[in-house]
Amino acid sequence: MEANFEEALRKCPADYAEIRWEAVERSRVAFQRDQLLTLERSREAGGVVRALVDGAWGLAVFTAPDQIGEKLKEAAGLARAAARRVRDPIRLAEVPPVQDKFLPALENDFREIPLEEKRKLVEGYNKLILNHSPKIVSSSVRYTDSIRHVYYANTEGTYLEQRIPDVTVLLLAVAREDGDVQQAFETVGEAAGYELALGLEEKAEAVARRAVELLSAKPVQGGKYTVVLDQELAGVFIHEAFGHICEADFLLKNEPMRKVMQLGKRFGVEALNVVEDGFIPGRRGNAPYDDEGVPRRKIHLIKEGVLAGLMHSRATAAKTGMAPTGNARAVSWEHEPIVRMRNTYIEPGEASFEELLKGIDYGIYAKGAFGGQTEFEQFTFSAQYAYEIKGGELGEMLRDVVLTGNVFDTLRNIEQLGSDFQLKGGAGGCGKGGQSPLPVTDGAPHVRIRDVIIGGR
Repeated sequence: MEANFEEALRKCPADYAEIRWEAVERSRVAFQRDQLLTLERSREAGGVVRALVDGAWGLAVFTAPDQIGEKLKEAAGLARAAARRVRDPIRLAEVPPVQDKFLPALENDFREIPLEEKRKLVEGYNKLILNHSPKIVSSSVRYTDSIRHVYYANTEGTYLEQRIPDVTVLLLAVAREDGDVQQAFETVGEAAGYELALGLEEKAEAVARRAVELLSAKPVQGGKYTVVLDQELAGVFIHEAFGHICEADFLLKNEPMRKVMQLGKRFGVEALNVVEDGFIPGRRGNAPYDDEGVPRRKIHLIKEGVLAGLMHSRATAAKTGMAPTGNARAVSWEHEPIVRMRNTYIEPGEASFEELLKGIDYGIYAKGAFGGQTEFEQFTFSAQYAYEIKGGELGEMLRDVVLTGNVFDTLRNIEQLGSDFQLKGGAGGCGKGGQSPLPVTDGAPHVRIRDVIIGGR
């Protein structure tokens, strides 16, 4: 592959060009209620080329390696035509060329596991959920695995091969009583082997039990509270509400937010450190290099409460005079890389969980991320469930907990950070620019925040 890439790039009539080819193997099993919805194994391969001519990109996709030379010429022609209309030419920040291979071994290679064995595993989890209680009326259990072998080369001399495994499991239970319907779910996801999917019986039982318990949980009373977020919800919050506005391509298109997001500006308490980490072995979507061949590196978005960094591709780095961070990612071979997150998290503090609860006369302990949305600095998130905090102790279970607010106000209102850090991949993924789901991880310790607005009755 390397020799073919080099020859095709040498003949490409462009100022700069790159090739990315991916071969993907995957399987999927899904049950809903007692029905097997999906049982499949598949393979696919394809590639994309980009050519830069006079400050404009041209792009072409292909499905056979012998098309590379032809597609590079096509991309160069498209770039040349687009350059006639370019008012703001694209430049690429300089990076040293690299030659490397990242081919991690799997502890238990899921490609060697028969599809029927995977079906039995998923069916077993599904039966545990359905048989937990007569109040369980539906379930959804999904297993996925994939391995992407990515080849990358450019005209600057970079050549990379990276193998990226991915395994996820979703466990979901739906309970109903007297017209009231509640659901609970858990997910796991890592760059791992089949072992990740084994031994989840306790999680399946816990999901079913929680769905039933939510039927008798109290709806939260709307108001303003001191809230303790668990690690999952705090991680989703920092990813969705803050991480996306630190992506340089977003800021370059949004002048009002660009004026707000000035490096060196204080955004939180001194104890707050938010990291966008480049490569963490074993975590979802992780590899040493991004999809522009740039080494992924660790950056602090917030350092001691102050905005310290942004996420960049080569083009956004050149435009802003910054260094590339290795954040250019594409969800598949059919797409060009754009600025995306990798591993985004709040660094831990020193407080124990008991210390976080101490001194709260009446507050909310919110757990799990159910969904939400953001609009610039405004956010709305739903917790999966919650508990009252009364006199520094946990009380009754609550449901229908929706947190809303301004991300900058919320960061400034952080009172304490726990010492119990967790990083999670989950089973979904990040969406942006029509590319979804992109595997990412996010994490945090428990986080205590004052004056959080909770929607409710």
